[in-house]
Amino acid sequence: MRRFFAGLAALQMLAVVTQFFLAASGAFDTAPNDESFQPHRALGGGIVLIAVLVTVVAAIARMPGRLIGMSGLVAGLAVVQFVIKGIATALDGTAGGLVFGLHAVNGLAIVAVTGTIIRQARQLSRPATQLSKPATPARQAP
Repeated sequence: MRRFFAGLAALQMLAVVTQFFLAASGAFDTAPNDESFQPHRALGGGIVLIAVLVTVVAAIARMPGRLIGMSGLVAGLAVVQFVIKGIATALDGTAGGLVFGLHAVNGLAIVAVTGTIIRQARQLSRPATQLSKPATPARQAP
């Protein structure tokens, strides 16, 4: 189950990286409009679902509490993305643009936390023999 968790966390990272690609594709479209960002918006909802699934699987797999918490944090940060978009849309002009900049910063936080989850999950999913390799003895000088 721990390997499944690690794989699911990797899938989450793939989705987040794809999300950055879709955002850039929409922004650099010849005439960026609401339709240009539709794939980005759709995958955003999928990322929330994946993050919730990762959190549930972490709990079922009896991962350490900190790892379960970080998985839940990603789900929360993904929901905050929609809140940021809503607030930025409600504001006009420069203020809306500045608030919307937080959308990208929050996305970077999601990448960072997801990367930490993957690293820790991979360490925990290794067999015990790989976790505690004996240190090689130091050579004695002649």
